[in-house]
Amino acid sequence: MVADILAAPRADGPDPEPPVGGRPRRRPAAWVAMYHSVSNCRDDPYNVTVTPARLDRQLAWMAGRGLRGVSVHELLAARARGAAGGLVGLTFDDGYTDFVTTALPVLRRRGFTATVFVLPGRLGGENAWEPTGPRKPLLDVDGIRRAVAAGMEVASHGLTHLDLTRATDQVLHTEVDDSRHRLAEITGGDVEGFCYPYGRLDQRAADAVRRAGYHYACAIDPGPAGSGDFALPRIHLGEADTSVRLELKRRLARFYGRALEAV
Repeated sequence: MVADILAAPRADGPDPEPPVGGRPRRRPAAWVAMYHSVSNCRDDPYNVTVTPARLDRQLAWMAGRGLRGVSVHELLAARARGAAGGLVGLTFDDGYTDFVTTALPVLRRRGFTATVFVLPGRLGGENAWEPTGPRKPLLDVDGIRRAVAAGMEVASHGLTHLDLTRATDQVLHTEVDDSRHRLAEITGGDVEGFCYPYGRLDQRAADAVRRAGYHYACAIDPGPAGSGDFALPRIHLGEADTSVRLELKRRLARFYGRALEAV
């Protein structure tokens, strides 16, 4: 099951950061949401699927609070300008075909962008790394190019969805480097981002991603000390996340180390 923020104060409790000495409260920290598949499939043993209706309501919740969903590339660029307030990074792991067929129309209706992390070693394949649960198709070359044409960021999830902390040095290099080069050939542009499969990383994996020329990497929890933008924490959003849970997760982002570091 995907890691989640479990402990939380009551929804009607005080804001964790009230005004101090009459000074205005700090704006909410920038954070990155983690999605996977968007479909009406009810068989979801790993808690990685949201329905299109739930996604639409979650994005509406963001828009209703003056928040705009953006790709990680756009979020980090805005942060560098000191302009990340009001932005939420949106990421979709594994590169399911339903990102283009189902999630993309919802995103476009809101004027949001997102980053989709794909597996160039499994183009047009399926989620064979999951031992149980439904088989779901993955994006092929045409699907990736459709995502790019729609203004979405396409980034790497490795070649084949391996746990990089258990990979040999050669496999680690192949998963990290080759996936970036293959995606660049497909998209015709630079591939800035990487996402660690299963959210698992160690210093060796983070160093390999840095050496490969990526600009950032997404995890779930903060990585080893000094990882910085090569272990960006994220908040998992699932089908159970109603507006109340979304507000709790937003408020707890900084407390649980799931907010982005300022620059």
